[in-house]
Amino acid sequence: MSRQSKPIRSDIAWSTRDRIEVRGKSLPDDILGHFNLGDLAYLQVTGKTPSEAESKVFNAIVITLVEHGITPSALAARLTYAGAPESLQAAVAAGLCGLGTVFVGSMEGAAKMLYEGLPQGASDDVDLDAIAKHTVADYRARGQIIPGLGHPLHKPVDPRTPRLFTIAEENGMSGRYVQLLGKIHAEAESAYGKQLPINATGAIGAICCEFGFPGHIVRGFGVMARAIGLVGHILEESENPMAVELWQRVEDEATAHIRPE
Repeated sequence: MSRQSKPIRSDIAWSTRDRIEVRGKSLPDDILGHFNLGDLAYLQVTGKTPSEAESKVFNAIVITLVEHGITPSALAARLTYAGAPESLQAAVAAGLCGLGTVFVGSMEGAAKMLYEGLPQGASDDVDLDAIAKHTVADYRARGQIIPGLGHPLHKPVDPRTPRLFTIAEENGMSGRYVQLLGKIHAEAESAYGKQLPINATGAIGAICCEFGFPGHIVRGFGVMARAIGLVGHILEESENPMAVELWQRVEDEATAHIRPE
């Protein structure tokens, strides 16, 4: 008996000799000169042209994620470039591989946490305070860090967070998920007895829930944005290198105790 084959289908883009269409729009006629990069990313992911409000909020999200200094991902990119300057794409990929539960990818964890507490389509009369208490208690019982809370440097407030929430509110994108994260934040600070500011990725995770983006795709926004930042780091590395100096200093310090005088 032959197996019924599943049709192979994509609705994203197609090309002919004289046409290129992306999500039903002509790339040269409808997109070039009309869309900024964030709007095209939104179109690519959702299949829809963002409204003016959606554009402002989504662009704020991805711009926030482009750059955050000499982070482990930036170091990985610079060190990889130092070893393989002929392969810029490998250096960018090396940096992107480090976007996980600690750096950038925590926005995915925050979104999933909020969706677990407040599934899409939940009734309007849900008790957000009770959900927040249960969420914090659950993470404490498992000994896990609550995603989206805390920052090693930005205390008591991550300066990006209030601005992101303001942009979301001004554009009608601040609802129950933003409220829930705020309640989780308050409950966590009370339970742990210390400052646990809502960090930028926590704010972004909540706002992504307001958009209704699937939890498993949220990290992708960080990946696409940080790739831009890493290209900037690699250009700087090519013009004003630091990677080899960092390598030599680390090697000297790490092995000083075993080298002869």
